[in-house]
Amino acid sequence: MSFQKTRGIGWLLFMILIMFFAFLFFAIYTIKSALDGTQLAELGAKNIKDLIGVVEVKGVIMESQKVVENLISAEKNPKVKAIILRVESPGGAVAPTQEIYQEILRIDKIKPVYASMGTMATSGGYYVAAATRKIYANPGTLTGSIGVLMQFMDLSKLYDFVKIAPETLKSGDYKDAGNPSRALTTKEKELLNSVIKGVHQQFVNDILRVRKDRIVGDLTAHAQGQLFSGESARKVGLIDQEASLWEAGREIHRELKLQGDFQLLYVKIQKKGFSLMNFLDSVEESSSSIKQLLSLKDIPLFLYRNDLNGIVVN
Repeated sequence: MSFQKTRGIGWLLFMILIMFFAFLFFAIYTIKSALDGTQLAELGAKNIKDLIGVVEVKGVIMESQKVVENLISAEKNPKVKAIILRVESPGGAVAPTQEIYQEILRIDKIKPVYASMGTMATSGGYYVAAATRKIYANPGTLTGSIGVLMQFMDLSKLYDFVKIAPETLKSGDYKDAGNPSRALTTKEKELLNSVIKGVHQQFVNDILRVRKDRIVGDLTAHAQGQLFSGESARKVGLIDQEASLWEAGREIHRELKLQGDFQLLYVKIQKKGFSLMNFLDSVEESSSSIKQLLSLKDIPLFLYRNDLNGIVVN
């Protein structure tokens, strides 16, 4: 009986070991595939000549480097004759959003840049799309939410309840504005509101910079943080045309009279080869992104925060 029990445990350990190595192999293969090099993944056609590059802006915009690198890769690729910015984003931090916007303006002088909106392109997602020469969206795309958000938590009552009394030493009246142990003062609210209004005006100005002649009515009326469907956004001039990514691509291919079959190429710069250092860099980068996402409440944001049931934003 004891021998059978020992043999059973041995088999169990053996199976666990096999599963562990299978998982390890799968993980290494997946990471290697992700890091292995290539810039472009093709979607079918045989007579390939002139191509349309697709650069994705996905998720909360935390930094600009990856998107900008992919834009530059598409710009420098001689086969890519036009670029579509594919936006699936609720927005994000202000500065990286503006950096992507500026890079699109620069590249569009060299190669035409268009935008295609997927499920959601709100706030900062709309901001980057507004830099392109033409915006396509699906009728049911969620867009707009043109505004700036900054949130703080007043936990003073909770601190009182648990009998915690934080003490803050500071230089400058505004240095601890947003301290969760107390409410904002009137002066702090005035200061932060002035910052938000200034950044909001930058948002409005950058939309008008490209789309002034296409906006219907007063843009300020459309820039109060409200959502638009793709259909309603077209009616007020926030987008140009209702079309899917592929419909947009085919139209661009025809209008630019590109040679060869219609072809979309997803542009993505990836690290060459697999190494422990590359893997650790990726882990560190993911960890950093999570930390930044958790700290977003304390800075001005071009971000749509969703409380609607049934719609997952971020």
